[in-house]
Amino acid sequence: MAAEPYTADNPETRLALFDFAFENAPIGIALVDLEGRIIRGNAAFAKLVGLPTEKVLGTHFRDFTHPDDIEADLILFQQVLQGKRDGYTIEKRYLRPFEEVVHVLIHVAAMRDAEGKVVRFISQIEDITRHKEHERQLAERAAQLELALEAVRGGFWQMDILTGKFETSDRLAQFIGGPTAARLDLERYVNRVNVNDGAEADLTPLIAGQLDQNVAEYRLDTVHGERWMRCDRRLLRDSNGQPVKIVGMAIDFTDDRRRIEMLEETARTDALTGLLNRRGLSINFAALQSADGFAVLALDLDGFKEVNDAHGHAIGDIVLQSTAERLTSAVRAHDLVARTGGDEFIIVVAGDRATGEAAAQRILARMSDSISIGDEIADVRTSIGGVWTGEKRDLTQLMREADALLYDAKAAGKDAVKFQSAS
Repeated sequence: MAAEPYTADNPETRLALFDFAFENAPIGIALVDLEGRIIRGNAAFAKLVGLPTEKVLGTHFRDFTHPDDIEADLILFQQVLQGKRDGYTIEKRYLRPFEEVVHVLIHVAAMRDAEGKVVRFISQIEDITRHKEHERQLAERAAQLELALEAVRGGFWQMDILTGKFETSDRLAQFIGGPTAARLDLERYVNRVNVNDGAEADLTPLIAGQLDQNVAEYRLDTVHGERWMRCDRRLLRDSNGQPVKIVGMAIDFTDDRRRIEMLEETARTDALTGLLNRRGLSINFAALQSADGFAVLALDLDGFKEVNDAHGHAIGDIVLQSTAERLTSAVRAHDLVARTGGDEFIIVVAGDRATGEAAAQRILARMSDSISIGDEIADVRTSIGGVWTGEKRDLTQLMREADALLYDAKAAGKDAVKFQSAS
Protein backbone atom coordinates (compact mmCIF):
# COMPACT_ATOMS: atom_id res chain seq x y z
CA MET A 1 0.00 0.00 0.00
CA ALA A 2 1.53 3.34 -1.02
CA ALA A 3 2.40 5.96 1.69
CA GLU A 4 0.07 8.95 1.94
CA PRO A 5 1.64 11.93 0.11
CA TYR A 6 3.29 14.70 2.22
CA THR A 7 0.79 17.51 1.69
CA ALA A 8 -0.84 20.16 3.84
CA ASP A 9 -3.96 17.97 3.97
CA ASN A 10 -1.99 15.01 5.23
CA PRO A 11 -2.64 14.53 9.00
CA GLU A 12 1.02 13.69 9.58
CA THR A 13 2.01 16.82 7.70
CA ARG A 14 -0.34 18.99 9.72
CA LEU A 15 0.95 17.48 12.96
CA ALA A 16 4.56 18.02 11.92
CA LEU A 17 3.84 21.64 10.99
CA PHE A 18 2.04 22.20 14.30
CA ASP A 19 4.89 20.68 16.27
CA PHE A 20 7.45 22.81 14.43
CA ALA A 21 5.48 26.01 14.95
CA PHE A 22 4.78 25.10 18.59
CA GLU A 23 8.38 24.44 19.54
CA ASN A 24 9.96 27.26 17.57
CA ALA A 25 7.48 30.04 18.23
CA PRO A 26 9.14 33.24 19.53
CA ILE A 27 6.41 33.57 22.17
CA GLY A 28 5.37 31.13 24.86
CA ILE A 29 2.78 28.50 23.92
CA ALA A 30 1.23 26.02 26.33
CA LEU A 31 -1.46 23.35 26.18
CA VAL A 32 -3.55 23.23 29.34
CA ASP A 33 -5.97 20.51 30.47
CA LEU A 34 -9.45 21.10 31.84
CA GLU A 35 -8.09 21.42 35.38
CA GLY A 36 -5.63 24.11 34.44
CA ARG A 37 -2.49 21.94 34.40
CA ILE A 38 0.22 22.29 31.79
CA ILE A 39 0.37 19.26 29.52
CA ARG A 40 2.81 20.74 27.02
CA GLY A 41 4.86 23.90 26.84
CA ASN A 42 7.49 25.16 24.44
CA ALA A 43 10.95 26.47 25.31
CA ALA A 44 9.79 30.13 25.20
CA PHE A 45 7.06 29.32 27.75
CA ALA A 46 9.49 27.50 30.05
CA LYS A 47 11.77 30.54 29.91
CA LEU A 48 8.88 32.84 30.86
CA VAL A 49 8.08 30.85 34.02
CA GLY A 50 11.76 30.32 34.80
CA LEU A 51 11.64 26.52 34.94
CA PRO A 52 13.13 23.70 32.86
CA THR A 53 10.67 22.37 30.28
CA GLU A 54 10.30 19.02 32.04
CA LYS A 55 9.42 20.67 35.35
CA VAL A 56 6.69 22.76 33.76
CA LEU A 57 4.64 19.72 32.81
CA GLY A 58 1.91 18.86 35.30
CA THR A 59 2.02 22.22 37.13
CA HIS A 60 -1.15 24.24 37.51
CA PHE A 61 -1.05 27.71 36.04
CA ARG A 62 -1.83 29.15 39.45
CA ASP A 63 1.47 27.70 40.74
CA PHE A 64 3.45 30.39 38.86
CA THR A 65 0.78 33.11 38.72
CA HIS A 66 1.09 36.09 41.05
CA PRO A 67 -1.34 35.59 43.97
CA ASP A 68 -3.10 38.89 43.22
CA ASP A 69 -3.85 37.79 39.63
CA ILE A 70 -5.10 34.21 40.20
CA GLU A 71 -8.77 34.95 40.90
CA ALA A 72 -9.39 36.94 37.71
CA ASP A 73 -7.73 34.22 35.62
CA LEU A 74 -9.70 31.38 37.25
CA ILE A 75 -13.02 33.18 36.72
CA LEU A 76 -12.38 33.53 32.99
CA PHE A 77 -11.10 29.96 32.79
CA GLN A 78 -14.34 28.63 34.36
CA GLN A 79 -16.48 30.75 32.02
CA VAL A 80 -14.90 29.00 29.05
CA LEU A 81 -15.58 25.58 30.63
CA GLN A 82 -19.20 26.63 31.21
CA GLY A 83 -19.60 27.54 27.54
CA LYS A 84 -20.03 31.26 28.27
CA ARG A 85 -17.05 32.23 26.09
CA ASP A 86 -14.62 30.60 23.66
CA GLY A 87 -11.51 32.21 25.07
CA TYR A 88 -10.12 35.28 26.73
CA THR A 89 -7.19 37.64 26.89
CA ILE A 90 -5.72 38.79 30.17
CA GLU A 91 -2.71 40.65 31.48
CA LYS A 92 -1.16 39.13 34.57
CA ARG A 93 2.13 38.45 36.29
CA TYR A 94 4.20 35.28 36.50
CA LEU A 95 6.34 34.65 39.54
CA ARG A 96 9.66 33.08 38.65
CA PRO A 97 11.87 31.45 41.26
CA PHE A 98 13.36 33.94 43.75
CA GLU A 99 10.22 36.12 43.45
CA GLU A 100 11.18 37.59 40.09
CA VAL A 101 8.10 39.12 38.44
CA VAL A 102 7.36 38.86 34.71
CA HIS A 103 4.44 40.75 33.18
CA VAL A 104 2.66 38.73 30.46
CA LEU A 105 -0.23 39.10 28.05
CA ILE A 106 -2.06 35.78 27.62
CA HIS A 107 -4.46 34.80 24.83
CA VAL A 108 -6.41 31.66 25.81
CA ALA A 109 -8.54 29.69 23.33
CA ALA A 110 -10.65 26.55 23.88
CA MET A 111 -9.86 23.47 21.79
CA ARG A 112 -13.02 21.43 21.14
CA ASP A 113 -13.73 17.92 19.82
CA ALA A 114 -16.04 17.08 16.94
CA GLU A 115 -19.05 17.43 19.22
CA GLY A 116 -17.99 20.90 20.39
CA LYS A 117 -16.91 19.85 23.84
CA VAL A 118 -13.89 21.60 25.36
CA VAL A 119 -11.06 19.12 25.62
CA ARG A 120 -8.13 21.42 26.40
CA PHE A 121 -6.88 24.97 26.12
CA ILE A 122 -4.09 26.52 24.09
CA SER A 123 -2.43 29.64 25.47
CA GLN A 124 -0.17 32.12 23.74
CA ILE A 125 1.92 34.15 26.17
CA GLU A 126 3.83 37.36 25.39
CA ASP A 127 6.41 38.90 27.71
CA ILE A 128 5.30 42.53 28.17
CA THR A 129 7.59 43.33 31.11
CA ARG A 130 9.51 45.96 29.19
CA HIS A 131 6.28 47.46 27.91
CA LYS A 132 4.88 47.63 31.44
CA GLU A 133 8.08 49.28 32.65
CA HIS A 134 7.73 51.88 29.92
CA GLU A 135 4.11 52.40 30.97
CA ARG A 136 5.23 52.85 34.58
CA GLN A 137 7.88 55.37 33.58
CA LEU A 138 5.39 57.28 31.44
CA ALA A 139 2.89 57.30 34.29
CA GLU A 140 5.57 58.60 36.66
CA ARG A 141 6.57 61.31 34.22
CA ALA A 142 2.94 62.26 33.67
CA ALA A 143 2.44 62.49 37.42
CA GLN A 144 5.62 64.55 37.81
CA LEU A 145 4.50 66.84 34.97
CA GLU A 146 1.09 67.25 36.57
CA LEU A 147 2.71 68.18 39.86
CA ALA A 148 5.05 70.59 38.07
CA LEU A 149 2.13 72.22 36.25
CA GLU A 150 0.26 72.64 39.51
CA ALA A 151 3.27 74.56 40.82
CA VAL A 152 3.32 77.00 37.88
CA ARG A 153 0.75 79.33 36.39
CA GLY A 154 0.10 78.68 32.72
CA GLY A 155 -0.19 75.64 30.48
CA PHE A 156 0.27 74.10 27.04
CA TRP A 157 -0.93 74.95 23.57
CA GLN A 158 -0.39 73.31 20.20
CA MET A 159 -0.83 74.23 16.56
CA ASP A 160 -1.27 71.87 13.60
CA ILE A 161 0.61 73.60 10.80
CA LEU A 162 -1.11 71.65 8.01
CA THR A 163 -4.63 72.60 9.11
CA GLY A 164 -3.82 75.81 10.97
CA LYS A 165 -5.74 74.56 13.99
CA PHE A 166 -4.52 76.07 17.27
CA GLU A 167 -5.78 75.04 20.69
CA THR A 168 -4.81 75.72 24.27
CA SER A 169 -4.92 73.14 27.01
CA ASP A 170 -7.74 73.31 29.56
CA ARG A 171 -5.27 74.48 32.20
CA LEU A 172 -4.01 77.39 30.07
CA ALA A 173 -7.55 78.35 29.05
CA GLN A 174 -8.62 78.42 32.69
CA PHE A 175 -5.55 80.45 33.65
CA ILE A 176 -6.53 83.01 31.02
CA GLY A 177 -10.30 83.04 31.34
CA GLY A 178 -11.18 81.50 34.69
CA PRO A 179 -12.35 78.08 35.95
CA THR A 180 -15.17 77.65 33.41
CA ALA A 181 -13.29 78.98 30.36
CA ALA A 182 -13.27 76.92 27.16
CA ARG A 183 -10.11 76.23 25.19
CA LEU A 184 -8.91 79.14 23.05
CA ASP A 185 -8.26 79.10 19.31
CA LEU A 186 -5.48 81.16 17.72
CA GLU A 187 -7.54 84.31 17.16
CA ARG A 188 -8.85 84.42 20.72
CA TYR A 189 -5.38 83.71 22.14
CA VAL A 190 -3.65 86.36 20.02
CA ASN A 191 -6.32 88.91 21.02
CA ARG A 192 -5.14 88.41 24.59
CA VAL A 193 -1.52 89.34 23.74
CA ASN A 194 -0.49 92.94 24.42
CA VAL A 195 -0.47 94.81 21.08
CA ASN A 196 3.09 95.99 21.73
CA ASP A 197 4.33 92.39 22.08
CA GLY A 198 2.91 91.00 18.84
CA ALA A 199 6.34 90.57 17.25
CA GLU A 200 7.52 88.50 20.22
CA ALA A 201 4.50 86.17 20.01
CA ASP A 202 4.77 85.73 16.21
CA LEU A 203 4.97 82.06 15.12
CA THR A 204 5.95 82.71 11.49
CA PRO A 205 9.64 81.61 11.76
CA LEU A 206 8.55 78.31 13.32
CA ILE A 207 5.74 77.72 10.83
CA ALA A 208 8.19 78.34 7.97
CA GLY A 209 10.68 75.89 9.50
CA GLN A 210 13.34 78.56 9.94
CA LEU A 211 13.65 77.70 13.65
CA ASP A 212 13.13 74.48 15.58
CA GLN A 213 12.81 76.13 18.96
CA ASN A 214 12.65 79.57 20.50
CA VAL A 215 11.51 81.31 23.67
CA ALA A 216 9.19 84.32 23.58
CA GLU A 217 8.27 86.73 26.36
CA TYR A 218 5.07 88.72 26.07
CA ARG A 219 2.24 90.19 28.13
CA LEU A 220 -1.06 88.32 28.20
CA ASP A 221 -4.44 89.54 29.40
CA THR A 222 -5.74 86.99 31.92
CA VAL A 223 -8.34 86.67 34.62
CA HIS A 224 -5.51 87.63 37.01
CA GLY A 225 -4.80 90.83 35.08
CA GLU A 226 -2.01 91.40 32.57
CA ARG A 227 0.75 88.87 33.18
CA TRP A 228 4.18 88.40 31.67
CA MET A 229 4.42 84.96 30.01
CA ARG A 230 7.55 83.07 29.03
CA CYS A 231 6.64 80.69 26.21
CA ASP A 232 8.93 77.85 25.09
CA ARG A 233 7.87 76.95 21.52
CA ARG A 234 9.12 73.82 19.71
CA LEU A 235 8.64 72.70 16.11
CA LEU A 236 7.86 69.05 15.29
CA ARG A 237 8.72 67.73 11.83
CA ASP A 238 7.63 64.65 9.86
CA SER A 239 10.01 61.95 8.59
CA ASN A 240 10.83 64.15 5.59
CA GLY A 241 11.75 67.10 7.78
CA GLN A 242 8.63 69.10 6.94
CA PRO A 243 7.08 71.19 9.76
CA VAL A 244 3.85 69.58 11.02
CA LYS A 245 3.15 70.88 14.51
CA ILE A 246 4.22 73.50 17.04
CA VAL A 247 3.85 72.89 20.74
CA GLY A 248 4.23 75.61 23.33
CA MET A 249 4.45 75.86 27.10
CA ALA A 250 3.44 79.27 28.45
CA ILE A 251 4.40 80.03 32.06
CA ASP A 252 3.59 83.14 34.06
CA PHE A 253 6.89 84.70 35.17
CA THR A 254 5.52 88.12 36.12
CA ASP A 255 6.92 87.99 39.65
CA ASP A 256 10.37 86.99 38.37
CA ARG A 257 10.33 89.75 35.77
CA ARG A 258 9.37 92.33 38.37
CA ARG A 259 12.19 91.17 40.61
CA ILE A 260 14.60 91.48 37.70
CA GLU A 261 13.29 94.95 36.90
CA MET A 262 13.66 95.94 40.54
CA LEU A 263 17.23 94.63 40.60
CA GLU A 264 18.02 96.52 37.42
CA GLU A 265 16.44 99.65 38.84
CA THR A 266 18.36 99.19 42.07
CA ALA A 267 21.56 98.78 40.12
CA ARG A 268 20.89 102.12 38.43
CA THR A 269 19.89 104.11 41.51
CA ASP A 270 21.41 105.23 44.77
CA ALA A 271 19.83 103.35 47.68
CA LEU A 272 19.87 106.32 50.09
CA THR A 273 18.54 109.13 47.92
CA GLY A 274 16.76 107.35 45.07
CA LEU A 275 18.78 109.39 42.57
CA LEU A 276 20.69 107.80 39.73
CA ASN A 277 24.05 106.27 40.55
CA ARG A 278 27.04 106.38 38.21
CA ARG A 279 25.80 103.41 36.16
CA GLY A 280 22.29 104.80 35.93
CA LEU A 281 23.62 108.20 34.92
CA SER A 282 25.71 106.67 32.15
CA ILE A 283 22.80 104.59 30.81
CA ASN A 284 20.29 107.44 30.94
CA PHE A 285 22.70 109.93 29.40
CA ALA A 286 23.17 107.62 26.42
CA ALA A 287 19.41 107.76 25.83
CA LEU A 288 18.97 111.50 26.55
CA GLN A 289 18.14 113.55 23.45
CA SER A 290 18.56 117.30 22.89
CA ALA A 291 19.02 119.35 19.75
CA ASP A 292 20.24 122.32 21.82
CA GLY A 293 23.11 120.67 23.67
CA PHE A 294 23.79 119.55 27.24
CA ALA A 295 25.00 121.16 30.47
CA VAL A 296 26.84 118.97 32.99
CA LEU A 297 26.90 120.32 36.56
CA ALA A 298 29.22 118.90 39.25
CA LEU A 299 28.58 119.91 42.87
CA ASP A 300 29.25 118.90 46.43
CA LEU A 301 28.07 120.21 49.79
CA ASP A 302 29.98 122.91 51.63
CA GLY A 303 29.93 122.20 55.36
CA PHE A 304 28.71 118.59 55.08
CA LYS A 305 31.71 117.17 56.96
CA GLU A 306 31.01 119.50 59.87
CA VAL A 307 27.36 118.34 60.01
CA ASN A 308 28.45 114.72 60.11
CA ASP A 309 31.04 115.38 62.80
CA ALA A 310 28.63 117.41 64.96
CA HIS A 311 25.40 115.43 64.57
CA GLY A 312 26.38 111.98 63.34
CA HIS A 313 25.84 110.03 60.14
CA ALA A 314 22.08 109.58 60.66
CA ILE A 315 21.61 113.35 60.42
CA GLY A 316 24.07 113.43 57.54
CA ASP A 317 21.91 110.90 55.63
CA ILE A 318 18.85 113.11 56.13
CA VAL A 319 20.81 116.08 54.75
CA LEU A 320 21.70 114.05 51.66
CA GLN A 321 18.07 113.03 51.16
CA SER A 322 16.90 116.62 51.52
CA THR A 323 19.57 117.72 49.08
CA ALA A 324 18.34 115.13 46.57
CA GLU A 325 14.80 116.53 46.83
CA ARG A 326 16.01 120.11 46.32
CA LEU A 327 18.15 119.19 43.32
CA THR A 328 15.31 117.25 41.70
CA SER A 329 12.89 120.14 42.21
CA ALA A 330 15.31 122.58 40.60
CA VAL A 331 15.40 120.82 37.22
CA ARG A 332 12.88 119.29 34.81
CA ALA A 333 11.65 115.69 34.93
CA HIS A 334 13.71 114.61 31.92
CA ASP A 335 16.97 116.13 33.24
CA LEU A 336 19.30 113.73 35.05
CA VAL A 337 20.22 113.98 38.73
CA ALA A 338 22.79 111.55 40.16
CA ARG A 339 24.66 110.99 43.40
CA THR A 340 28.15 109.88 42.43
CA GLY A 341 29.85 109.83 45.83
CA GLY A 342 29.40 110.72 49.51
CA ASP A 343 28.20 114.32 49.09
CA GLU A 344 29.00 114.57 45.37
CA PHE A 345 26.31 115.04 42.73
CA ILE A 346 26.16 115.33 38.95
CA ILE A 347 23.26 116.96 37.08
CA VAL A 348 22.79 116.86 33.32
CA VAL A 349 20.48 119.48 31.89
CA ALA A 350 19.27 119.11 28.31
CA GLY A 351 19.21 122.46 26.49
CA ASP A 352 21.27 125.45 25.48
CA ARG A 353 23.90 127.12 27.63
CA ALA A 354 21.46 129.61 29.13
CA THR A 355 19.22 126.76 30.29
CA GLY A 356 22.17 125.09 32.01
CA GLU A 357 23.32 128.28 33.71
CA ALA A 358 19.77 129.02 34.91
CA ALA A 359 19.51 125.52 36.43
CA ALA A 360 22.82 126.05 38.27
CA GLN A 361 21.58 129.32 39.77
CA ARG A 362 18.28 127.73 40.89
CA ILE A 363 20.20 124.96 42.61
CA LEU A 364 22.50 127.47 44.32
CA ALA A 365 19.48 129.42 45.59
CA ARG A 366 17.59 126.38 46.89
CA MET A 367 20.65 125.08 48.71
CA SER A 368 21.10 128.42 50.50
CA ASP A 369 18.27 127.61 52.92
CA SER A 370 19.18 125.73 56.09
CA ILE A 371 17.82 122.20 56.54
CA SER A 372 15.70 121.66 59.68
CA ILE A 373 15.97 118.21 61.23
CA GLY A 374 13.81 118.10 64.32
CA ASP A 375 15.44 120.45 66.79
CA GLU A 376 18.63 120.53 64.78
CA ILE A 377 19.61 122.90 62.00
CA ALA A 378 22.02 121.84 59.28
CA ASP A 379 23.51 124.77 57.44
CA VAL A 380 25.07 123.44 54.24
CA ARG A 381 25.62 125.21 50.94
CA THR A 382 26.95 124.07 47.61
CA SER A 383 29.54 124.96 45.03
CA ILE A 384 28.91 124.16 41.38
CA GLY A 385 31.14 123.64 38.38
CA GLY A 386 29.35 123.50 35.02
CA VAL A 387 30.26 122.86 31.40
CA TRP A 388 28.07 123.12 28.32
CA THR A 389 28.45 121.36 24.99
CA GLY A 390 26.43 121.84 21.84
CA GLU A 391 26.66 118.16 20.96
CA LYS A 392 26.72 114.95 22.92
CA ARG A 393 30.24 114.04 23.97
CA ASP A 394 31.90 111.55 26.29
CA LEU A 395 30.21 111.94 29.67
CA THR A 396 33.28 111.00 31.68
CA GLN A 397 35.31 113.77 30.04
CA LEU A 398 32.49 116.32 30.59
CA MET A 399 32.27 115.32 34.26
CA ARG A 400 36.03 115.71 34.60
CA GLU A 401 35.89 119.26 33.19
CA ALA A 402 32.91 120.16 35.41
CA ASP A 403 34.72 118.79 38.46
CA ALA A 404 37.74 120.99 37.72
CA LEU A 405 35.44 124.02 37.56
CA LEU A 406 33.87 122.95 40.88
CA TYR A 407 37.26 123.23 42.56
CA ASP A 408 37.72 126.68 40.98
CA ALA A 409 34.38 127.73 42.51
CA LYS A 410 35.43 126.46 45.93
CA ALA A 411 38.75 128.23 45.66
CA ALA A 412 36.87 131.44 44.88
CA GLY A 413 35.03 131.31 48.21
CA LYS A 414 32.42 128.51 47.93
CA ASP A 415 28.65 128.91 47.57
CA ALA A 416 29.30 129.89 43.96
CA VAL A 417 28.97 128.75 40.36
CA LYS A 418 31.78 128.46 37.83
CA PHE A 419 30.36 127.79 34.36
CA GLN A 420 31.87 127.68 30.86
CA SER A 421 31.63 125.91 27.54
CA ALA A 422 33.36 122.56 27.29
CA SER A 423 36.87 122.65 25.90
